Amino acid sequence: METIFNALTFFGNEFALFVISMIPLIELRGAVILGAALNMNWITVLVVSIIGNMVPVPFLLLFGRKILDWLKSVPLFSKPAHWYEEKLVKKAEKINSYAKWGLFLLVAIPLPGTGAWTGVLAATFLNMKPRQALPMIFLGVLTAGIIMVIGSYGLFGAIRLF
Repeated sequence: METIFNALTFFGNEFALFVISMIPLIELRGAVILGAALNMNWITVLVVSIIGNMVPVPFLLLFGRKILDWLKSVPLFSKPAHWYEEKLVKKAEKINSYAKWGLFLLVAIPLPGTGAWTGVLAATFLNMKPRQALPMIFLGVLTAGIIMVIGSYGLFGAIRLF
């Protein structure tokens, strides 16, 4: 992670956070922690991380199922893709009865294995239309970002606007 970040900082810390927030499993959660560790302004970290985390979401909503099916057919990725799909199916079953709000909660709660990428795949398994899923994923990413900023910068550091 540090090696990747150091290579990306050639283009600036903001660019590095932007790219890191797009990486599955790291996403906004890791980018906010990294931004706090670098003593970057929390507003900048939050905005850049949210934008970076959301960039792949529309494409994933359109092609998520096809990408996962392809990964399952590639020997190198087959086992992790099947494991991830099983994990996702279990989560999708839990949120199925609440659909949109369940999707929001899945993305908003900053725990390992949750986030925009997981939310997209859950929406895919629930056969949600992109226009239904996208706003809920965005609200979840925004909420997770606020929670992570408060946790990473401290409550008083997070509410200090000026």
